[in-house]
Order: sequence, then structure tokens, then C-alpha cells
Amino acid sequence: MAVVMVLGSLNLDLVTRVERHPSPGETVLGDGLARVPGGKGANQVVAAAAADARAAMVGRVGDDDAGRAYLPRLKRLGVDVRGVHVTSGSPTGHALIVVSHDGENTIVVIPGANGQVGIADLGPIDALGPGDVLLAQLELPLDVVAAAVRRAAARGVRVVLNVAPYAEMPADVLALADPVVANEHEADLLAAAGSTPPSLLVTLGGDGARWGDVSVPSPKVEVVDTTGAGDAFCGALAAALASGATDDAALHAAVAAGAEAVTRPGAQSGSL
Repeated sequence: MAVVMVLGSLNLDLVTRVERHPSPGETVLGDGLARVPGGKGANQVVAAAAADARAAMVGRVGDDDAGRAYLPRLKRLGVDVRGVHVTSGSPTGHALIVVSHDGENTIVVIPGANGQVGIADLGPIDALGPGDVLLAQLELPLDVVAAAVRRAAARGVRVVLNVAPYAEMPADVLALADPVVANEHEADLLAAAGSTPPSLLVTLGGDGARWGDVSVPSPKVEVVDTTGAGDAFCGALAAALASGATDDAALHAAVAAGAEAVTRPGAQSGSL
């Protein structure tokens, strides 16, 4: 069975809800404070596991309560965490998330241990081969992500690169990914930077997604919280590709997963 290996961040999300997002310099009151598991990498590997992929995670957590709780939680969800290391002297990554009544969010990420992921952590990629999928995002040091993409592609591994949060990446790295996944804003930034990945998948929020010449509309759902919808999309996409699905079928599965994700609060269920 093919593997979906996710190289990415693991965060403790601190989430509050507001009636509306504040303007610069304005204070608004939040309703509650939830401590939930997050981080683009962890969100995506959990989504891949939920889609029945053989899922593995590569990353770092801190030697703190959040980090100590995260690893057994991922194990319970069926994720291989042998590639996740505990970093002493650095806290687990955090994200400060504010969700408005219409489900839109603003997020501030504090990297913590995620910023300590280095080239030496990429050893698990050497166990991958053709048929496997490496899924990565940009919440880790960019040189490490680039090295991972090149390393995986050299082994015949299919690479899915989610350029979020957006940062410029070397042209050869973008060219090795099949696909590069970007939302509309990130796709505009890629174009403005003169970067045109040969395989570009653009997520369109409530309108679905477009991969090359193929567009898939999203089912209409009641939006509760958009946090993590893109991660659910990416995890399901990678799982489908690893299962041998066609690109078209994988795109349909990813759109369905992204739509389902916005109907519930938080990027992952449960607390941390």
C-alpha cells in the first residue's frame, strides 16, 4: 500500500470567535478560547489518514504539554509518527485564530519547534518510492522544503506542494510538484512573481477547484468555519493519488473533503 508522507507543521491552535473581525487598532470581544490541534502539516496528515491512506508525518514538536499530547493523538488516528522529533528548548508551534460569525478566519502562526526542522529530519523520505506521495507546505524553513521536494522527486515519488502560506520557491521545485496547490490569492502571487508551475491546482473556496483544464464545483454546504478547509482538501487529494486514483477522481475527492470540512468548527476535531 502506497504511503502519503506529510512534511509539515504541528501547532496548538488557540481559537476564539467574534461577531466581526476588528479593524486595525480596534478591539473586539472574543467568545471563548478553544485549544485544538492544528498546523497545516498535521491537519493534512490527519485528513489523509481519514481518507484511508497509509499516512506518515515528518516534523517537530516542542518538549511541552502540547507536544507530548500531540504524538499519541496522531498515533490513535492511524498516523506513523516515527518521523516527528521532540525539540527541547523550543515550544510547540502555535496559531492564533479568530473566526467571525460567517466562518471567515484570520490566523497568526508562531513557528516554535516547526522552525527547527532541518535537512537531517528528511531521512524518512529515503524509504519512499514510486507510487508514494510526499505532501508539503510552507510553514517550515523553505530550504528544507525545497530539499525534500528534490529528494523525493529523485526517488520517483509524486510530490504535492501546497504553497501556503505563500512564499517564493525555486522554479525547479515548483516544476517537480504534480500538482502545486494554491488558493486564488496564492495563484495571483505566483503569477506576479513570474512563476508558472506546469501542474497548477487552484482552489476556489465555495466554487470548488480547477486543475489545468478541469474544474470541479463544490457542493453547497452551510459554512461554520473555513479553518483547515484547504488542508482537508490537500490531505484527501494526496490520499486519492496514493490510492491510484486518476487526477480527475482525486480532484473530486479533494473538493468533497474541503466542502465537508467547513461544516464543522476547527481544523481537526477534539482538543489538545
